Amino acid sequence: MTFLKATQATLCMALLGAAFSPSARADEVNRKTVITFSGPVEIPGVHLQGFGILPEGTYVFKVLDSQSNRDIVQILSKDELTVYATILAIPNYRLKATDKTVMTFRERPAGEPEALRAWFYPGRQSGEEFVYGKARALILAKETHTAVLFFTPAEIAPEVAVAIKTPAEPVVVELEKAPVMAVQPTGEEVEIAQVVTPPPAVLVAQNDAPALPATGSSLPLVALFGMLALAGALTLGLLQKRTL
Repeated sequence: MTFLKATQATLCMALLGAAFSPSARADEVNRKTVITFSGPVEIPGVHLQGFGILPEGTYVFKVLDSQSNRDIVQILSKDELTVYATILAIPNYRLKATDKTVMTFRERPAGEPEALRAWFYPGRQSGEEFVYGKARALILAKETHTAVLFFTPAEIAPEVAVAIKTPAEPVVVELEKAPVMAVQPTGEEVEIAQVVTPPPAVLVAQNDAPALPATGSSLPLVALFGMLALAGALTLGLLQKRTL
């Protein structure tokens, strides 16, 4: 009987603990990832002046805003107090997901920093193909002999000291509306569909679906887990009576 009571209490505590554990779901939504670069890395997007190339070190990647056909990704300092870059990204598809973060780069000539290309969050087949400014994309395409995504019609000026924290910021709105093309090593401009494999519609729906019901409050989740705990307690109660 003592064992059943202990099991009953443990079940309730476990369920309540799950109800009040939002961090896992939050990471799934913003895909927070801590990355350490062993060398300097060139980054695209709207960045703080002086940080077009990140020095080696540890950084945090997050999705600030996600839409059906593009994402806004941010690179922050390890303590998340400084936003180094706000980057436009187009979903790209890989055949097999991995349980670890994957970052891909464009190899540069000797002595030049590698250029950031894409980011794949663990467990997702849909990743982020980063978009450069047009002038820089043309140079990278010629140097790396690969097509590079760029936004038009003009460069978006780097921020001086303004922290972009919400999707409503004018720079974010401008990035989300900017037309995106790709430039070939020859300088030819082509549609992104020719160089980026879009995720299947079903895969996009699965990746974007929240792990738990999305609500403005945690109360519905608490109620759900409370009902499950009650059902478990009643079941254990019946087993307890049968053993008497």
